[in-house]
Amino acid sequence: MTIEAILKDDIQKAIQKHFDIDVEEVILQPTKKEFEGFYTFVTFPLTKTTRKAPAEIGQIIGASLVEASSVVQSFNVVQGFLNISLKDQTWLDLLEKMKSDPDYGTSPSNGASVMVEFSSPNTNKPLHLGHLRNNFLGDSLSRILKASGYDIVKTCLVNDRGIHICKSMLAYRELGNGETPESSGIKGDHLAGKYYVKFDQEYKKQIQELVGQGMKEEEAAKKAPWMLEAQRILLLWEQGDADTVALWQKMNSWVYAGFGETYKKIGVTFDKTYYESDTYLLGKDIIEEGLQKGVFYRKDDNSVWINLADEGLDEKLVLRGDGTSVYITQDLGTTELKNSDFHNDRYLWVVGNEQDYHFKVLFAILKKLGRTYSEGCYHISYGMVDLPSGKMKSREGTVVDADDLIAEMIQTAADRTQELGKIDDFDSAEAKQLYNQLAMGALKYFLLKVDPKKRMLFNPAESIDFQGHTGPFIQYTYARIRSIMRKAEQAGIEAVIPSPDYAMHQSERELIFALAQFPSKVTSAASEFAPSIISLYAFELAKVYNQFYAEVSIFSDPNPDAVRFRVALSQVVSETIQKSLGLLGIEVPERM
Repeated sequence: MTIEAILKDDIQKAIQKHFDIDVEEVILQPTKKEFEGFYTFVTFPLTKTTRKAPAEIGQIIGASLVEASSVVQSFNVVQGFLNISLKDQTWLDLLEKMKSDPDYGTSPSNGASVMVEFSSPNTNKPLHLGHLRNNFLGDSLSRILKASGYDIVKTCLVNDRGIHICKSMLAYRELGNGETPESSGIKGDHLAGKYYVKFDQEYKKQIQELVGQGMKEEEAAKKAPWMLEAQRILLLWEQGDADTVALWQKMNSWVYAGFGETYKKIGVTFDKTYYESDTYLLGKDIIEEGLQKGVFYRKDDNSVWINLADEGLDEKLVLRGDGTSVYITQDLGTTELKNSDFHNDRYLWVVGNEQDYHFKVLFAILKKLGRTYSEGCYHISYGMVDLPSGKMKSREGTVVDADDLIAEMIQTAADRTQELGKIDDFDSAEAKQLYNQLAMGALKYFLLKVDPKKRMLFNPAESIDFQGHTGPFIQYTYARIRSIMRKAEQAGIEAVIPSPDYAMHQSERELIFALAQFPSKVTSAASEFAPSIISLYAFELAKVYNQFYAEVSIFSDPNPDAVRFRVALSQVVSETIQKSLGLLGIEVPERM
C-alpha cells in the first residue's frame, strides 16, 4: 500500500470509531506551504452528520491518528483543515522502497491495449511546427500509457494520395528537369514541398490571366489549366496508369526518406504505418450495412446521409450520389481495419482541434452502427502553435519547417552552452550530443508543458533558458546530481538509508514527499491523456531538489549518516527525473 492509501484507511477507521459513519472515499490534498504538514483532510463535509464544528472534528480525528496510525507523527487543525505530519521512519521506509524498486512509478501490465494514432503527414510537404506538437503528444502519451500498464500500438496514417499530391507531381513533371534529392542536395520531403509551392505560384498566375480575360475568379480557379491537369492526373492515378503511378511512387519514396530522417531526429517511431492509398476505398461496405440497419438513409440524388440530431449534431453526408467516398466514409473503413488488425481496448487519435466536429460525428456513427469498440474511441484534440511574429518563417513564408526549427534550436543550445563556458573539456562528439539533447529537451518540454487543448505561443529563446520553466533547467538539475554521484563514487561514499534515530532536515522530508507523488502523477497523466501533468511534476521535483541543495550540505556535513543519506536521496531524485523526462521523450545529459 502507498502512504496515501494507508493514511486514507486510517482516517476512515477513525471516522468510523468516533462518529460511527462509513465514509466511502477519503480525499487528501497536499498541505498548503504556509502550514505545517504534508497531507490535508478537509472536515467540512462531516459537520452535518456529526453535528460538530469542523475544527472539533479535525481535533478528534487527528488525536486518533497519532494514537493508532503507524505513519502519523503529529497534526494541526486550521478551521476545517486537518494537516497531518508523518513519522520520520515513514519517510525513510518510503525512500528505501523507491531506491530498491527499479520500476518505481510504473504499473505492471493490466492486460488492456491502446492504439495511439498520431503524426498523419501529407506527402506533398515536409513536417512543420504543428506536426511537432502532434508527434510529441502522441509519442509521450504512448510512453505514459505504457508506464501505466497498457500494451501500446503506435500507428501513423500517411495521407499519400489525392489532389494535393498530384499538384506536386504536375509541377515536378513540368519544371523538375529530372532533379532528385541526390542531384540537388535537397532533403526528399523538402524537394516535394518545393514543387508544391511551384504549383501554387503557377496556378495563381494562371487564375490572374483568366481573370484578365474577363472570367470570374471563382470560375477561373476551377478552369485554370494546371488545376484541370492535376485533376486529370488524379484520375489517371486512380485508373492505375503506369507512368502516373511510377512518378507518384518515386516522389513519395523521396518524401518517406525525408520523413525518416526527421522522425529519427525527434526520436519517434511507429509500430504500424497505414497509407491512405490502401484505405481510401474502404468503408463503402459499412455504408451498405448502415442502410440495411436503418442507420443511414438515401436521398433522391442517391447520396447517403445520417441524421445525428439526437447527438446534438446535424445531418451528415456519408456517401456521394455518384457512389464516391467522403472523408467520414474512409475513416469508418480505416477504423474498422485497425480494429480487425489489433482488437485494441482503446483507440486514440491525436489530431488538431479543427477536426473536433469530424471525430464527434465518427464516434456517433460507430456507436449507432453497434460497434462496441466505439466506447473506447477518443480524440486527443490540440490547439495551434504560434510563434512570436516575424521569427523563423519558412522559405514559403507560411509555416515553420520542423527541420529548420530543430537546426536553429541546436545552434541556440550550442551558443548558450558555450557562453556559460562549462563544457571546455568536452570533445566534439560529446558537445554535439549535448547540444542535441538540450535542443530536443527544450522543444519537447515547451510544447508538452501546456494543456494540449490550449493554443500556445512557442518562444524558441525562452524554451532554452537554463533557469526558467524549461526542459534544460530540469536537464541541468539531473546533470548536477549525476556530478554529485560521481564525486560520491570517487570518495567511496555509499548511498545508504540511515537508522530510525536519524534526525531529518525538513528539506529532506519535502524532497521525499515530492518523490512520493510520482506514481499518482503517472496515473493521472494516463487517465487524463495529459503529458502536461508529467511536465509540471518534473519541473516541481527539480525545484524542490534545488531548494534542498541550497539548504543542506551533501558532503560537508560532519555526520557521515547524513552524507550517505543525502547521496541516496540524490540518487533516487536523479532516477525519477530521468523517468519523468523519459515519459516526455526527453533524454538527460550525464554532464553539462
